Amino acid sequence: MHDINYYHTFIKTAPDCPVMTAQEPSTRNGKATIARIQFDLIATSPYVYTQEDILFETHLRHKGLADALSEQEKAELREVFFSKPMACLRASPLPKQFGWGIHFDEAGRTALVAMEDELYQQLSEMPPEGLTCLNAMRNKRGG
Repeated sequence: MHDINYYHTFIKTAPDCPVMTAQEPSTRNGKATIARIQFDLIATSPYVYTQEDILFETHLRHKGLADALSEQEKAELREVFFSKPMACLRASPLPKQFGWGIHFDEAGRTALVAMEDELYQQLSEMPPEGLTCLNAMRNKRGG
């Protein structure tokens, strides 16, 4: 299996992020959106999940499979899930649209940092030595 996790990295909000302060994603028609699932996973358990964990658990929850599969079935599905190319958290709605930076520690575990937070400014403007800073993907192509 390929390791697609980030380590000691900070994903900043997209250059064209439409908000000025971090927003909590809502549900749509009573169902959790991708953004809401990712927010709930990371915000309630900072520095617990890796990018791979977030992507896979989001997939399971969005498809309604999180509680329907055995651990063996999840392990097999995870292999299949990561056998195909996929977007990383730089393409997540959290940094693209909702104003959240995503910090990855040395072990690749994630935490959210609100764009108006002092820590966000420190990580993006005066990053600690060795920290890689990346922008989230733009919402629109070009300009």
